[in-house]
Amino acid sequence: MNSSAPMTGNTPGPAVEGQAQSSSTSQAHTCTVTPITSEDAFNDHTAALPSSCLAVIYFHAPWAEPCKQMSTILDTLASTYPSADPPRISFVSLDAEEVSEVSENYDVTQVPLVVLQKDGKVVDSVTGTDASKVRYVVEKHAGAPTAGNPGKAGLPPAQKVTKPAPAQSLEQPAKEEAKGSASGGGNLSKYAPDANDPDTAPQYSSGEVNGASKEELKSRLSELVKAAPVMLFMKGTPSAPQCGFSRQTVSVLREKGVRYGFFNILADDEVRQGLKEYSDWPTFPQVYVGGELIGGLDILKEEFESDPEFLKDYSVASQGKLGGPAGAEQQAQPA
Repeated sequence: MNSSAPMTGNTPGPAVEGQAQSSSTSQAHTCTVTPITSEDAFNDHTAALPSSCLAVIYFHAPWAEPCKQMSTILDTLASTYPSADPPRISFVSLDAEEVSEVSENYDVTQVPLVVLQKDGKVVDSVTGTDASKVRYVVEKHAGAPTAGNPGKAGLPPAQKVTKPAPAQSLEQPAKEEAKGSASGGGNLSKYAPDANDPDTAPQYSSGEVNGASKEELKSRLSELVKAAPVMLFMKGTPSAPQCGFSRQTVSVLREKGVRYGFFNILADDEVRQGLKEYSDWPTFPQVYVGGELIGGLDILKEEFESDPEFLKDYSVASQGKLGGPAGAEQQAQPA
């Protein structure tokens, strides 16, 4: 998934190298926001920064409307800082879903999120699109810009105390708006399926199994992965996927006519965290067949590309139907 957020840099390379800015009187090299597209690239970039350099790490998602505004804010703010050698400040951006390993490390649950890091340690963070707050925390840790005037560039004065700014949950792109709820940031681990969604696996909440031992959790997970012949552990539900990868996985299974069960990991944090260790697979969605892990979206696509008959035994396409969650008669019932 490619981010639709505008970026000012047109050439690859560390953000601190900047891009030449010309005027009728002078030229100045200023910072730009550099897109990072992989975990390795992120690690290489941050490792190369001196301990005194402030790294401004921007997590976004292309479907989140507030990210468009934050992208403009950071592009403008970056242009007011000069590039230097050694660098004083570096601006990078990451698609939170595409570079999910990095997002997991920074516990990203909503976007836009701006994390400030120095010497490998997080020193501050801002969610939402409050330009005053972003400017304040950057100037607090990096000092005032010297390559441009943020006010003349259109940024509001830096303010320490600001009103809450809107943010979009990384795991909830659209459903809150569909319900008429606010789209502000929140703890989406408490999200639960609608009553109309079919229960294709035993539904639990964290409170109902609070304090389960590792043995009990392992036993429960062993049952869950076999709750249906094909089980999808996803963010959200098939009718309302809460991340791009889950949405695409549902689309692939539907297109191939596969009948499957599902479990919304956002409704149960014990399952969400426990399944990572159980399957030795750190990200979601996860697809299981006969209780055995197949993998995530990329692996699922590769399996269908290499074998068009993959999961044919679980297909209902021959009956002239589309795939989707299993019918009530095939559902696993709560214990």
